[in-house]
Order: sequence, then C-alpha cells, then structure tokens
Amino acid sequence: MTSNIRQGIQKINPSNMAPPGGHYSHAVIANGLVFVSGQLPITASGELLNQVSFEEQVRQTLLNVQIALEAAGSSIAQLVQVRVYITSIGNWPSFNQIYREWAGQSLPARAVVPVPELHYGFSIEVEVVGVVSLISNT
Repeated sequence: MTSNIRQGIQKINPSNMAPPGGHYSHAVIANGLVFVSGQLPITASGELLNQVSFEEQVRQTLLNVQIALEAAGSSIAQLVQVRVYITSIGNWPSFNQIYREWAGQSLPARAVVPVPELHYGFSIEVEVVGVVSLISNT
C-alpha cells in the first residue's frame, strides 16, 4: 500500500490492486471516512475483464472495492453508501443477488444507476463511502 498524508487526507493505492488508470487514488481517507473511487472489473495484474459475463464482472468489481476498503482500515460492515453504475437495468436482479451475498448484513444507503456506457466497455462500476476504524499513530 502506498499513501501520502497531507492536511489530514490520506491517499491509498493497495499493492494488491492494479495501479489507478488515471490521475486519482483508489481510496482517500478524510475525517474518519474512506471514499473508494469507482472500481471496475480489472484484476490485480491489470487484466480488463470486459469480455466475461456480467456476473464475473460484478464479482471482480466488488472484490476490488473490498480490497480498497480493507487497505484503508475499513470493511464491508462499515459501508455508509454504495453507488453502482450498470449498462443494462436488465442486469439489476443478477447484480442485487451477488451484492446481497457480498454485503451480508451490511445495509448501507445504495443507488443503482443505469448508464449508456462505461470505460473499456465494462458493464459495471462501483464506488463507495465507508467509516474507517480508529488506528493509533503510536
């Protein structure tokens, strides 16, 4: 994990995720919250999973979200808000089932938004906000 702290803001780019594909961090911690950038179905080695099933894309995307959360000292149980972008509202039931299994008892606020297209031809993108566990600096 790499991080830079400046004025109470910590940037997180876990080493077990592909590096960000642009000028952003995978996650940013500020004021006790972690903001996870929109995650796509990209493996840790950088493989773009745009040619696999929607369900496989969902699983990889949620895994990326989980890795970023955990690297920031948070977890699925500490989610506050989830925003999901999908290219076909017809995939909503499939997404909801996989998400339910992934999220378990966590019931954060959530929006699922149909969009016309996503980067690299992906079918899903997910961004989240979570609470960070208190970590001692001593």
